[in-house]
Formats: sequence, structure tokens, C-alpha cells
Amino acid sequence: MEAERLIEVGRRALADSRGALDVMAEAWQAQALARAVGSRLALCGPMELRSEARALGEIGAGCSALDHPAVLSGGARAAQLSGIADVRPALAGLALLLGEAGIALVGVACDTGEDGLYWQCIEAMDAADESLDRVHGMLRRLAERERERERDRERERDGPYGIRGPAPSAAGS
Repeated sequence: MEAERLIEVGRRALADSRGALDVMAEAWQAQALARAVGSRLALCGPMELRSEARALGEIGAGCSALDHPAVLSGGARAAQLSGIADVRPALAGLALLLGEAGIALVGVACDTGEDGLYWQCIEAMDAADESLDRVHGMLRRLAERERERERDRERERDGPYGIRGPAPSAAGS
């Protein structure tokens, strides 16, 4: 399934989550998807994003909370990732998903009286926050690249002498 579609599925599932365990499961689904998107972009994304994408693909790897029964029972949605059609909207959607997951986790952490669940929430919030930072970094790089391309297009339109054209010669005046 294409990245933007998977992200929307994740956002809906997170919004429909009822109870702490459902929120935790969906937060870790979001993190697994962020890692999958990062790994995919590290292999075949734009060159200027590959370093940041590689780091995104490694956040939370080996985290024990990913063994959460609710995550394992349904499997990781991220395994369905088939491609990333358009990088910018996929990253923007992923940023929304990670932000929403972070907010939901804060709610669970505030409402729980159980130490173990509280610390799992903190761990998940840290991973979501770090992933969100990486995604924002990649979005900034894409914006910079687009600004550079626009400047290059303007220079090409202006021609070799700039906007005003060639300078008048002293002899011709």
C-alpha cells in the first residue's frame, strides 16, 4: 500500500483508539511506519534526504514496547508499505500522524497510575518526538531544494545578463 494511504489508515485507527492499550498499539504502529518510510527513503529517496531518512529508519529499533501484544496480534501495518509516490505529502502526513500519536500518548501517560505503562508512554513519546524532528528536517531540506530550483529557473529566464539585459557600450552611447 502506498505511504500516504497507510498514513491515513494509521491516523484513522489512532483517532478510533479506545483505551490506553489501543493508543499504545497505534502509537507503535505509527513508529513502525515512520521507520519503514525512513528506510525506504534511505534506499531510494532524494539524495539530500538519505542521511536523515536513514536515521529515521533506525529510531526505536529493537524497542521492547514494539513487542506489545496489541501490535503483534494485528501485525505491523508498515509491512504493507509498497512505495512512496510523492515524498513531500507523505512526509507531511507522517508528521501529522507522529504529532497526533505524541498527543495521544501524553493523555495516556497522564491518566495512568501504572508505572510500567507510564514509562512505556514516555519511551514512545520520545521515539515519536525524535521521529518528528527527523521528518521536519527532511521537509525543510525539500523546501530548500525547491527554493534553489526556483532561483535557478529565475536566473535562466533572466538570461546571461540578468533582468536588464546587456550593459550599453561606452562607444555606442
